[in-house]
Amino acid sequence: MDDFRKSLIKSTLRKVLKRLHYPLEVMMLCVRWYVAYPLSFRHIEEMMGERGVVVDHATLHRWAVKILPVLAKIFRSRKRSVGRSWRMDETYIKVKGQWKYLYRAVDKQGMTMDFLLTAKRDMAAAKRFFNKAMGANGDPDKVAMDESGANKAAIDAINIGRVQPIVVRQVKYLNNIVEQDHRGIKRITKPMLNFKSFRSASAVLAGVELMHMIRKG
Repeated sequence: MDDFRKSLIKSTLRKVLKRLHYPLEVMMLCVRWYVAYPLSFRHIEEMMGERGVVVDHATLHRWAVKILPVLAKIFRSRKRSVGRSWRMDETYIKVKGQWKYLYRAVDKQGMTMDFLLTAKRDMAAAKRFFNKAMGANGDPDKVAMDESGANKAAIDAINIGRVQPIVVRQVKYLNNIVEQDHRGIKRITKPMLNFKSFRSASAVLAGVELMHMIRKG
């Protein structure tokens, strides 16, 4: 990471994190561990204790909720361009004991397009996801998806009035790429043992997806 980006991250985080009681480098290390590896906050609390740093798991949670959305915003501005052939699917994330839906898309090379956590799995949620992904990455030429009627209805609604409609391909084997890609997210979120709020889930998942994108280049 270049020196300019490091200074930008530090200055931005210092504005977000008022009255720092820990060095910013320590906070960043803990948060990075949490979203990069299959660990719980209690694991990190124990690991930091072994290094002579006493920090409570609840404090670690507050750091993650504040820091991760800031990091995601900074790094997404540097995100590389992706292909115009998308593979889109949704997976399940448990929040307060209830299943919520993480919409995700990758291009045919497996590079992450975008993601969105939603409370419901319906046409409105799928349309919000597509609008978000298209706003950040441009319009796709074609989208492969499963047999979900809601996802197809969302693209049909977006296609209304378009000169060049987005082609939809509902072929299961084409979606193997994104279904396999879900595993990288699930591997990290499994030890987190259920998110306590939708807000914290959205913040942490932004960090998990960010680290997943960094791994993929």
